[in-house]
Amino acid sequence: MTYRPEDYREPLEQAARAAREWLDSLPSRPVKPREPIDTLSAAMHLPLTEQPTDAAEVVAELARLADPGLMPIGSGRFFGWVMGGTLPAALAADWLVSAWDQNNGLRYATPAAAAIEERAGAWILDLLHLPAASAVGFTTGGTMANFVGLAAGRGAVLRSVGWDVNRDGLTGAPRLTVLAGAEVHSSVLLALRYLGLGEPTMVAADPQGRIRPDALSAALASVDGPCLVVLQAGNLHSGAFDPMRESVRLAHDAGAWVHVDGAFGLWAAASSRWATALDGLDTADSWATDAHKTLNVPYDCGIAVVADPAAVRSAFAAHTSYFVRDDAGAAEPMDLVPELSRRARGIPVWAALRSLGQSGTVALVEGLADNAGALAEGLAALPGVEVLNDVVFTQVSVSFGSDDRTVRVTQALLEDGAVWMSGSHWRGRAVLRISVSNWSTDDTDVAVAVDAVARALAAVTAADRGDPRE
Repeated sequence: MTYRPEDYREPLEQAARAAREWLDSLPSRPVKPREPIDTLSAAMHLPLTEQPTDAAEVVAELARLADPGLMPIGSGRFFGWVMGGTLPAALAADWLVSAWDQNNGLRYATPAAAAIEERAGAWILDLLHLPAASAVGFTTGGTMANFVGLAAGRGAVLRSVGWDVNRDGLTGAPRLTVLAGAEVHSSVLLALRYLGLGEPTMVAADPQGRIRPDALSAALASVDGPCLVVLQAGNLHSGAFDPMRESVRLAHDAGAWVHVDGAFGLWAAASSRWATALDGLDTADSWATDAHKTLNVPYDCGIAVVADPAAVRSAFAAHTSYFVRDDAGAAEPMDLVPELSRRARGIPVWAALRSLGQSGTVALVEGLADNAGALAEGLAALPGVEVLNDVVFTQVSVSFGSDDRTVRVTQALLEDGAVWMSGSHWRGRAVLRISVSNWSTDDTDVAVAVDAVARALAAVTAADRGDPRE
């Protein structure tokens, strides 16, 4: 096989055509896959051919086979889970990341990728008002961003009591206690599991899911030894923020490391609207977020921020004879995340922030919250609908009365396909959970969403009444 630049032209043009057709379909496409997994698996049940197939034909076939099973996550009417769309500049930059194929591990080897990510990291610190000297690493997603912050904290608090986890591991180490709010997200639980720290001790939360400082104070008083405290910027169901300043002060007074899980809510720090709610955020020790959520860049882009760069480098830096390190002794990209080899996933973040600027980033974040408020207002006006949370950011949790009725309305809504909203359980009740995360959601999308819920509610109500038309 011989490298010929022209061999890329038609496959890339075919991919661009398919991508444009997909993006063009989002405004009118039903917000659900058209075919189920069994049908798609059968269509994909192709033998591996003996001879090569033309690359452009492969791309066209891939797009054709995949289309019926694609979820329109980029639609302005997708409100399921916390998944943003993709800003135009971020998507285009992501294409370049794949074409450039830079392994962004070492500054010396891939200086352009490293320099772009370093600037993106500096912009993030400035926008979110986090300590300017913090280390910023780009991970696969929010789970691994939590992993990075907690790994740095694990090493730091164990060192504070004379234990070197890098040298001696966890066997025989002093017991490390982890405290987290009762509504801690599962991504934190996964990260703790990966780190060998087990289940955290749950601290009582208020009705909106915020950790209670009095309960945290009592829990800290019972800890004997090194401790990590996990706070939350953006509750999964209510969007609420833990009381940062008081919680961090209590933890630091007890010698604990404070990590903030802000998968989607950390971006609220960009706007003065949430300055009071997030007061003291910058006093924590590490923070995690996911740029594919609120910032709307493609997947595979978590962000881990650690106030003490030495702590994160201690956890992840690797040394071997064939690594050519920067002469200045600066942190290498691979020193800040679990991977030695990775794509330059911070480049789409640079492109998103460069295209938005400060005011555009603030407008994006505030616009998502405004749309959540409008959805909550519209849904609350429907008969029998109860909005269960104070809508303080981008999340709305709704009940339609009984759990059974809420589940059936959710099912009817998903079958309708005009919008996608996810069912969940919160504080012992079935809920319809709405996450407003897409930059393109507008007033029309909000109106369509309210109408879709009204239709689903009417269908369930009619069925309950035995209406033969249903």
